[in-house]
Amino acid sequence: MFFQIKAYLKFLWHSKNEHAVHSPFVFSLLTKCFYDKKTKADYAILDQYRKTLLEKKNTVEVTDFGAGSKVFKSNIRPINQIAKTAGISRKRAQLLYRITNYFQPVTILEIGTSLGLATAALALGNENASIITLEGCPNTANQCQLQLQKFNINNVKNIVSEFSEYFKTHNSQLITQDLIYFDGNHSKKATLDYFEILLPTINNDSVWIFDDIHWSADMEEAWETIKKHPKVSVTIDTFQWGFVFFRREQPKEHFIIRN
Repeated sequence: MFFQIKAYLKFLWHSKNEHAVHSPFVFSLLTKCFYDKKTKADYAILDQYRKTLLEKKNTVEVTDFGAGSKVFKSNIRPINQIAKTAGISRKRAQLLYRITNYFQPVTILEIGTSLGLATAALALGNENASIITLEGCPNTANQCQLQLQKFNINNVKNIVSEFSEYFKTHNSQLITQDLIYFDGNHSKKATLDYFEILLPTINNDSVWIFDDIHWSADMEEAWETIKKHPKVSVTIDTFQWGFVFFRREQPKEHFIIRN
């Protein structure tokens, strides 16, 4: 916790808003998407999706996976507690919705489904998108599937698999991804492994979003490595999320943005 407080104070010291941004691409993203305060009709669906999960007091067995598909933690938890502690916040869900709506990605990959709060935001942001979401725990994945069906969200393919195992067995089948949301394994090694494995799926307009880039010193190191990669052009640090763009026409720049 002390590390994250220190990291956040450093972030606040260096962060800017749209008035300090001279890149037309980033300025447009900030003003038309990040800072868009207008109410969207789909926000009500996202709120209801969250509300129904927070009302569920029945329990499920939650399984987390380590490297090589090795189970390292399994416990029984109420669904409403998972939604409170492991799910994306309301503010972040709305931002993820706006990002998907702004870029209109056709293919989306989500690494780490949990109960599908972020999945729903991605799916509603572009109902014409084809979404694959990966989850290691079959019980939370099942709860997500039930929720998606309840809200008639039909553009999501829910796959239960340990992440590295999925990429190993599907490496030759990986397709170009317009947007990838990384919210699975918050470790340096896993983050950089996924980064390298998925690089062949990028196109010029791909958007990658990394969750919890300041979670630990290891995650900050992973973020610094990603920023320096030669294929990466623009990165945006919003403290919780790190945005990565591969636009060849853009000069290499890094932005620290308050959101």
